[in-house]
Amino acid sequence: MSTKNYLSGYSPHVQQQAQALIASEKSAQWLLNKYPVAHSLGGASGLYDYALEIKNTFMRSSPPISKVIYDDKIHVINNALGLHTYVSRMQGNKLKAKNEIRIASLFRQVPEPLLRMILVHELAHLKEKAHDKAFYKLCCYMEPDYHQLEFDLRLYLSHRDHFGELWL
Repeated sequence: MSTKNYLSGYSPHVQQQAQALIASEKSAQWLLNKYPVAHSLGGASGLYDYALEIKNTFMRSSPPISKVIYDDKIHVINNALGLHTYVSRMQGNKLKAKNEIRIASLFRQVPEPLLRMILVHELAHLKEKAHDKAFYKLCCYMEPDYHQLEFDLRLYLSHRDHFGELWL
């Protein structure tokens, strides 16, 4: 039983603790105690409104987002929880770039703090393209528990690989 896929960026000690939690089949209870219910943003319009609220609260002057959707084609195995893309279109003589955020469909049924962490990550790409110090500083500004939420989500993904979904 390995948690290496999702937790490989963490120290060996943290990986061992996570692996022990999963091996002892206590990961579900730990996650459910911390996050008892899934969010209710199942549709694209609710997801867009939620993302826009976060953006307008913390990044009012950043470029607008034109679309926020769940995407069945994003696979977590490819190390993508979500994607921030620029779609360029010709409008008359001008080339217009639109920002789109796509969230992996499996996150339709996770707790709101975990979904928020993914949205914060993708919104941060509006200002910071690379995963560098400035990027993670912006993520933590928008969500102070960003790093803990990212770890919890990665633990959930490891749990899901072994035991299936928690929040249905």
